[in-house]
Amino acid sequence: MTRILFEKVDDAVYISHLDLMRLFQRALARAGIPIRHSQGFNQRPSVSIALPLSLGVASHCELLDFALDGQQISDAEIQRRLNAKLVPGIRVLEAYTPVRKPKEIALLDCELRMEYDHGLPEGAAGALGALFSRAELVLEKRGKSGIVQQDIRPMLRRLEISGQGSELLLRARVCAQNPTLNPAQLIAAIAAYAPQYRPDFTAITRLEIYDESENIFR
Repeated sequence: MTRILFEKVDDAVYISHLDLMRLFQRALARAGIPIRHSQGFNQRPSVSIALPLSLGVASHCELLDFALDGQQISDAEIQRRLNAKLVPGIRVLEAYTPVRKPKEIALLDCELRMEYDHGLPEGAAGALGALFSRAELVLEKRGKSGIVQQDIRPMLRRLEISGQGSELLLRARVCAQNPTLNPAQLIAAIAAYAPQYRPDFTAITRLEIYDESENIFR
């Protein structure tokens, strides 16, 4: 098994998850990297991405796994070949042999850059800091059985807010899976509990992923 660490930034953030999978399948083929395929009548390249990104979200810590089929290629050569065939905004940062399973990913760091068209509202940083310090933050979430109430506060491990000019920068460590806190839910919490501080535009970026002990996951 080979794992690559890659980033997805700039205009590439608008590539959907399914299109990203297809992009890597084509890039692997064009790079001359033979990979195993699924069994059965309709065989497909076996590639998997650990934590699918929401459309429009950037990341510096995405993981993709695949298995080479027969030919052995060095990690450095895999990285070089793929970067020569990938589109702008998607770049392999490292290739290596994994020793841990993606299910061990527990937490992630994210950054939300919140922009205000008419300038940063007075007291916004303090007010939002107080909001996310509450013991409970219940939001409505659409589930398989309809709309459910979900308290996102237990999934928010830490948070820092700073303001500059017409922007607020929010950095948070949140649960990545089982349960999952989508960083966009932090903006939903602002809209629900403090709408006067809701930003006009938000850019979200994943920064790093961790296991339950808060060790960087690779």
